[in-house]
Amino acid sequence: MTRTTTKTDPAEPIADAEEAAPITALLSSRLMVLANLLRRGAILRYKRLTGLSSVEFGLVASLGRRPPMSVARLAEAVGMDKGQISRALAGLVARKLVARAANPRDSREVLVRLTRSGLTAHDAIVAGGLERNERLLEGLSPEEVAMLLAQIDRLTERAADMLAAEKNSS
Repeated sequence: MTRTTTKTDPAEPIADAEEAAPITALLSSRLMVLANLLRRGAILRYKRLTGLSSVEFGLVASLGRRPPMSVARLAEAVGMDKGQISRALAGLVARKLVARAANPRDSREVLVRLTRSGLTAHDAIVAGGLERNERLLEGLSPEEVAMLLAQIDRLTERAADMLAAEKNSS
């Protein structure tokens, strides 16, 4: 049974779900739900496949098959602070998945790269990601996938502009 109320008492429950939580109908809310479901599934998969935490598999995936990079550059690439990155890297170094070395051009800077074992973990992450991507897009035509990706790119660009505007408003 639904009822509509005109009371302004905040303790009074509102029966109409759309009226009670209209934000859940917004595209941004739906995308966040989708992203969270995908993230939680990825965390479980990569923990099972590689034994890595979400931060660790993010670092392994970002380091990939690239040349060694600085901790600062890695932190920027994954959008995390250097302290959190350094702690996770310490665990990866201890497990011999990542190697550290001084930058030959600037000995004050540390460069990190995946070891052979780290590359094996990276390859498992990539294979798992490709499979998850295929399963997610099952049932969509190539044209629908292309259209969806183009729209996501446009929305991402708009969201980045909105973030910049918010930062400038502070």
